[in-house]
Amino acid sequence: VSRREEYAATKICRGATLGANCTVLAGITVGAYAMVGAGAVVTKDVAPFALVLGVPAVPVGWVSHVGERLDFGTGAVAVCVRSGRRYRLAEGAIRELLSDSG
Repeated sequence: VSRREEYAATKICRGATLGANCTVLAGITVGAYAMVGAGAVVTKDVAPFALVLGVPAVPVGWVSHVGERLDFGTGAVAVCVRSGRRYRLAEGAIRELLSDSG
């Protein structure tokens, strides 16, 4: 019995990192530069730059383009300690701030 029409596309976006022995279920999207911890089971879409761990995988923080953990503290802006790139956290998502923006 052919069920090819039931296959769900799984998308791993640019720069995403998948830890050893993690499982990403069918139909899930792992966002750009997101990081999935080793052994995690991803059952829901992962936001860009998110760090997810556990079974099932849950968001525990944010990472930069180079995989460094971002610390937003009490503010809405974090700086990557390795690259110096700046990121803004707003409405549960982050985006990189360009050098000429605030």
